[in-house]
Amino acid sequence: MTTNTPRPEVLRYTAFSNSPDGGNPAGVVLDAAALDDGDMLAIAAGLGYSESAFLTAPPEALGGQEGRAYSIRYFSPKAEVPFCGHATIATAIALAERIGPGELVFATRAGTVPVEVAEEDGTLRATLTSVEPHIEDIADADLAEALAALDWPATDLDPAFPPRIAFAGARHLVLAAATRARLADLAYDFARLEALMHRLDLTTVQLVWRESATVFHVRDPFPVGGVVEDPATGAAAAAFGAYVRDLDLVPEDAVLTLHQGVDLGRPGELTVTLRAGDPRVRVSGTGARIS
Repeated sequence: MTTNTPRPEVLRYTAFSNSPDGGNPAGVVLDAAALDDGDMLAIAAGLGYSESAFLTAPPEALGGQEGRAYSIRYFSPKAEVPFCGHATIATAIALAERIGPGELVFATRAGTVPVEVAEEDGTLRATLTSVEPHIEDIADADLAEALAALDWPATDLDPAFPPRIAFAGARHLVLAAATRARLADLAYDFARLEALMHRLDLTTVQLVWRESATVFHVRDPFPVGGVVEDPATGAAAAAFGAYVRDLDLVPEDAVLTLHQGVDLGRPGELTVTLRAGDPRVRVSGTGARIS
């Protein structure tokens, strides 16, 4: 960005909560046409949120309604990431406040992500539809290293939820705790986990505990983004939805509730919807502007 170019407005929104004090904050720049990669990274680093989103004009082949289709890029304080769920939700809420609820289409580096924003009892709620997901095994040595970095004994894992790497726009290692106390006690080796995640191209580690058939508590260490923990992680929620379906842990048609951020004092709620016959995963939540 040249010194003569006006700095674009940087909005601050939280996603997966209708309170500014809950959910996961994101920076949102609705017109980033004048910014280069360095500018976007500097803005994201200055905000210090886990990710910030930057909108520019859509590619010609994207489709969608005129004025409701965009290219979107996501930056953590350290680097660009291919997809970010909470910043997508935050951006959709910010746009809906300006152009009204309805359908949006985003061209991300992971693929095309449609988002629908609806107003429910005066509250805006956004639902993103992920790119097609996939699941893969993790090598025993890599799993052992992840557990060592977390300081989690293997006996603290829930055997009903085998460790896997799940992708629905970004890669996440899914590890399930056997107890809520295990999930709550998170004090990990930042550098060690970061090194492993870079080697495996992971965005977060999705730590989960199952409260009931459709209710889960989750936490997401995010050292590769320069953040100890992500307060509410839409991309990981989508990956987790694909994971539980792939392993037949939930029905083909299912609506899951994920509670995240409680242990950080920023409670948020993510809704994950699975539909029979559609491999994609839908993640929805509310949002709020941060003053």
